Amino acid sequence: MLTNISNVLRACAQRNGAAVVMSARTYADFTTQATFEVKKCDVHKLDEAPATQVVMTRDEGLQYYRTMQTMRRMELKADQLYKQKIIRGFCHLYDGQEACAVGIEASINLTDHLITAYRAHGYTYTRGGTVKEIMAELTGRRGGIAKGKGGSMHMYCKHFYGGNGIVGAQVPLGAGVALACKFQGNNELCVCLYGDGAANQGQIFETYNMAALWKLPVIFICENNRYGMGTSVERAAASTDYFKRGDFIPGLRVDGMDILCVREATRFAADHCRSGKGPILMELQTYRYHGHSMSDPGVSYRTREEIQEVRSKSDPISLLKDRMLSNNMASVEELKEIDVEVRKEIEDAAQFATTDPEPPLEELCNHIFSNNPPLEVRGTNPWAKLKSVS
Repeated sequence: MLTNISNVLRACAQRNGAAVVMSARTYADFTTQATFEVKKCDVHKLDEAPATQVVMTRDEGLQYYRTMQTMRRMELKADQLYKQKIIRGFCHLYDGQEACAVGIEASINLTDHLITAYRAHGYTYTRGGTVKEIMAELTGRRGGIAKGKGGSMHMYCKHFYGGNGIVGAQVPLGAGVALACKFQGNNELCVCLYGDGAANQGQIFETYNMAALWKLPVIFICENNRYGMGTSVERAAASTDYFKRGDFIPGLRVDGMDILCVREATRFAADHCRSGKGPILMELQTYRYHGHSMSDPGVSYRTREEIQEVRSKSDPISLLKDRMLSNNMASVEELKEIDVEVRKEIEDAAQFATTDPEPPLEELCNHIFSNNPPLEVRGTNPWAKLKSVS
């Protein structure tokens, strides 16, 4: 019966000339869940490790696929708009690292907290921002997630604290958020992300010390994409075992290109924090396809062949897609339909981001304080006065 309905709908779509791909297979034809083997995590000062046999449902897989594809297409569109000089200034793209953001988000709650560095578009999306808001922020428009005043590096939403431009500076801030969680006793935690390039910052080690002393519910995550700007980790760090850098803090080294591996490791880390054991450190071994930023072509310190090899062997989206297809959890047509929907969403967002008006000058100083009466702000000279409204 369901097959007949599907055939009728397909015939109608063809008669109407609709560009819709429909599968004749019914939901009953698909595997609803499957068990997968993931790479074992290396551990430091831990008696147990995350599971290597993990379960994923069909619905979870489809959601992960859609989210990662949205992030990938959003970054590729940002690349295009930057080259057209529609996006200006700093712009750090996240394509290649999607499994990190989506895997982390799959294992924590939206009421938990997250702070990261300046490669923040993907996390803004997984934390609840919309593609339209993110694209409009990139182009500096009024409908952007920070009202067009933050740009690529400074995006925020509920329980997401940016987007921080100073290398490593978000780490002590994240520990402060975790201190608030402990003080309030709400069983929440903070995920505090930084890159391998920031891992040698002194403030990070100071933060490790305080977090361990106070047993703060914080997951420190080093997204090791192998290059800090244009310097490889081997040339920048005497020890590249970033998961051991906490010394007295337990650590995990995780395959950051496998969403299921990231998900299970984050779940393990979150349970550790919520049980009152204090902080834990994760190193996600990942890779960025673009250069450090849009001003970096990304091929002066690594070869095109290296990038292509990672794409062909370790791409996080392709890995998830292959798993779903080989385990009969989705059809090629179904995934292509998701791709079409994602492309349309990105194009619509880009159209909005290029037509929405820029914020007017009188809004420049708004939102300096929260819930404060309006106040005057000095402009570029003593006679120029601007108003700040909360």
